[in-house]
Amino acid sequence: MHALQGITVLTLEHAIAAPFCTRQLADLGARVIKVERPGVGDFARAYDDRVEGLASHFVWTNRSKESLALDLKHPAAGEVLARLLARTDVLVQNLAPGAAARLGLSWEALQPRHPRLIVCDISGYGGDGPYRDKKAYDLLIQSESGFVSVTGTPNEPSKAGCSIADIAAGMYAYSNILAALYERERTGRGRHLDVSMLESMVEWMGFPMYYAYRGAPPPPRAGAAHATIYPYGPFPTGDGRSVMLGLQNEREWQAFCREVLQQPDLATDPRFDSNTRRTADRDALRALIVEAFARLTAAQVLQRLDAAGIANAQVNGMAEVWAHPQLQARGRWTEVGSPAGPLPALWPPAELGYDADAIARLRADGAI
Repeated sequence: MHALQGITVLTLEHAIAAPFCTRQLADLGARVIKVERPGVGDFARAYDDRVEGLASHFVWTNRSKESLALDLKHPAAGEVLARLLARTDVLVQNLAPGAAARLGLSWEALQPRHPRLIVCDISGYGGDGPYRDKKAYDLLIQSESGFVSVTGTPNEPSKAGCSIADIAAGMYAYSNILAALYERERTGRGRHLDVSMLESMVEWMGFPMYYAYRGAPPPPRAGAAHATIYPYGPFPTGDGRSVMLGLQNEREWQAFCREVLQQPDLATDPRFDSNTRRTADRDALRALIVEAFARLTAAQVLQRLDAAGIANAQVNGMAEVWAHPQLQARGRWTEVGSPAGPLPALWPPAELGYDADAIARLRADGAI
């Protein structure tokens, strides 16, 4: 898709949140010009060297962009930025708190000269308030937002395995930039967007926050299982693997007992005849499920779950995800260029997935 063809994005970015946002814009056809420090560039370039010598985080969030090495503190930088801004539709930045304003790149400074410009500031805590000047990284925001407190095992809290706070802020920045571009089509005016990692993550924490409304106990940490619905989580099978399954209602519970466990009487056991009771007595129910699954392979359990209409999934590692048959079947992989040569990359999730031949057939059939 090239919905944003003709849109130019200037980005003063590093790490993940802003680069993840602008990569989405680049995927939609925007020209993204990424300003980096001369010599070292975005410090995410040095996180690791796992992708043909390139950093995994950097490869993930920076495809399809142009890079400009510019010392923002050099006296000549102002003129370079001024020329860029004259042809820019969107300015994105996640510099250290206050740095953009000191460079004359705040919304207040730019708006009079560039009334159509959309300025998106991404920070840890937002543009004002007592936490405004605090440094913020993904794990710190996971902690500050309460995410870590409800994630992990009963004995130990855990972070998410990916940069979830950065992703949250990046996606809110992306969606709001799209909304601002749409608004500009109607009004002719730009807009200031102030996106906070903390506020983005707290929005995602809505369920546990409301669950703990007015001082009620928060959801317990339940590892990979659901904290308040049961059975919903991973279970071991007899061949040493695990399967993930989830029940959502009493009809599914009855089908699970009858067709998967092949113990239909369990469905009306008073210990387990509602989700509240199953959750309260989850240890006893888990023991029964584990005992039944111990006689089956993972493939057999998945077959029974599918036949019963019970939602399930394999507990995949990264190698299995790279080779996932659903992604292969839908043609979700493409190649992008990099300094290390072509690299595999996923198409944007909203891409329809029709190749040139498929489009030609649709046109020949009169469908399009």
